Amino acid sequence: MMEVKGKKISVIGAARSGIGAAKLIKKLGGIPFVSDFSPKEKLKESLNQLEKENINYEFGGHSDRVYDSAWMIISPGVPNDSAVLNNARGKGIKLISEIEFAYHYCKGKIIAVTGTNGKTTTTSLCGHVFNTCGYKTHVAGNIGLAFSEIVLDVKEGEFVSLEVSSFQLDLIENFKPDTALILNITPDHLNRYENSLQKYSESKQRIYENQDEKDYLVLNKDNQAVIKYLVDHKSKSFFFSLNELQNNGCFYSEGNVIFKLNGKETFRCLRNDIKIRGEHNLANAMAVICAAKAYNLDNEGIIKGLQTFESVEHRLELVREIDGVKYVNDSKATNVDSVWYAIKSFDEPILLILGGQDKGNDYQQIKPLVLQKVKKIYAIGSSAEKVYNFFNQDVKVEVVKSMEEAVKSSSKEAKSGDVVLLSPACASFDMFNNYEHRGKVFKEAVNNLK
Repeated sequence: MMEVKGKKISVIGAARSGIGAAKLIKKLGGIPFVSDFSPKEKLKESLNQLEKENINYEFGGHSDRVYDSAWMIISPGVPNDSAVLNNARGKGIKLISEIEFAYHYCKGKIIAVTGTNGKTTTTSLCGHVFNTCGYKTHVAGNIGLAFSEIVLDVKEGEFVSLEVSSFQLDLIENFKPDTALILNITPDHLNRYENSLQKYSESKQRIYENQDEKDYLVLNKDNQAVIKYLVDHKSKSFFFSLNELQNNGCFYSEGNVIFKLNGKETFRCLRNDIKIRGEHNLANAMAVICAAKAYNLDNEGIIKGLQTFESVEHRLELVREIDGVKYVNDSKATNVDSVWYAIKSFDEPILLILGGQDKGNDYQQIKPLVLQKVKKIYAIGSSAEKVYNFFNQDVKVEVVKSMEEAVKSSSKEAKSGDVVLLSPACASFDMFNNYEHRGKVFKEAVNNLK
């Protein structure tokens, strides 16, 4: 356990995890100081929480006060090579991530979920299945509440289903989940990793570096980067696959989802038992089944959990159906790979709202699917021109100035049986505070339709 009482500790970044870390420091008797480069206007909710907790802070830049600290806790949004972190390293100040900090105070078992896509859905589904089977499970991380926010509430014998990003794993030392899930690794955030898929993958693979023989590692057998960059580990491995039979893990065969342990079948359910739609969510559910069977959870309870789980907000979320037209919020699709899975999830014709703050997107990956399934694209945000130029020769594309305009325009053109899908493939920060804000604006616009 880290000794915090009486120590000055700087927290860099005032978003969800930074606020959670600062609160935990204070509860443990430490002296937190929160510093964020963004102006106050962008962080009103954080400002309110800090003032309510009487925690000292600064916004709009990092002063020398941040270096008057025993160590620094770094939020995932802060680049690893930023000046404030490099200066701290030069002064010999230890840097750790918020999940590393919270880990030292966790009395329960941790199921940590990482991957490029599907983390939020899988983390939520895992918590739901474990709770349905009678095991008290807290859901935290990059979803809902920060790990620091809930860690002192976790009792022995309970579980934490924890969403973990590569940015958080970059600054771990002792963090050791009892079960680690790597869902997939595809190109994303490569600007943080020298445009190297290998470096990005190596960051994800750190999730199991401290595991031992008592721990479990769940891996996607179908994902090339997961397998290619896998390193030696002591934990017991389970694989899941949509394409191949597994003797230690979960696989799909002729409408059935089957789990085997040492070649012996110990679980089976129907594909239709898994309520969330899409091939990618079938894979996510298989990862959760592996985690559940690692703890020998009751089969009936697992199936009930799969049957009763609703999709998470902003992830292929059905907002409303009007005159046979479904409006679906997939605002969390912030990369091209996510959009591929989203389009693949529907048999109906799609009117697609696409665009935002571009991260170097290559739309070639989704072009065949778009040509096959998308009737029209509504290009939005700072990347609208790029989207228009790429698709305009092959698909109808309309550039729109706002989310409200995209929803109104699509509602006029959509026919019964169509899907209006917000799946932007981009970050949200050109027009919105975050992907949640973008999704809420979409939902408000849909709910305002007559």
